[in-house]
Amino acid sequence: MTTYKELLAQRQALEEKINEARRRETKDAISRVKAIMVEFELSPEDIFPSARKPKGVVKSKAPAKYLNPQTNETWTGRGRSPNWIKGKNADEFLIKS
Repeated sequence: MTTYKELLAQRQALEEKINEARRRETKDAISRVKAIMVEFELSPEDIFPSARKPKGVVKSKAPAKYLNPQTNETWTGRGRSPNWIKGKNADEFLIKS
């Protein structure tokens, strides 16, 4: 019968073999990936595109559709209407192109 200490020693030896096999196979996998990248002229960005938007990209705003002639404030017609247009006919403030 195998003792507890013998089993622990076997586990330690097996974990070392597992780690060595992983290092070796990882090295081989990386070599294959690099070869494919060279063959197809791929960059890391081609393989792992960033999920974030690049810095400096600004979400475009909708053009102004309404204008308050007294203050030159504008409104796109989206979202809550400003106080200067509430309760009034919005067509009076429509910007004509």
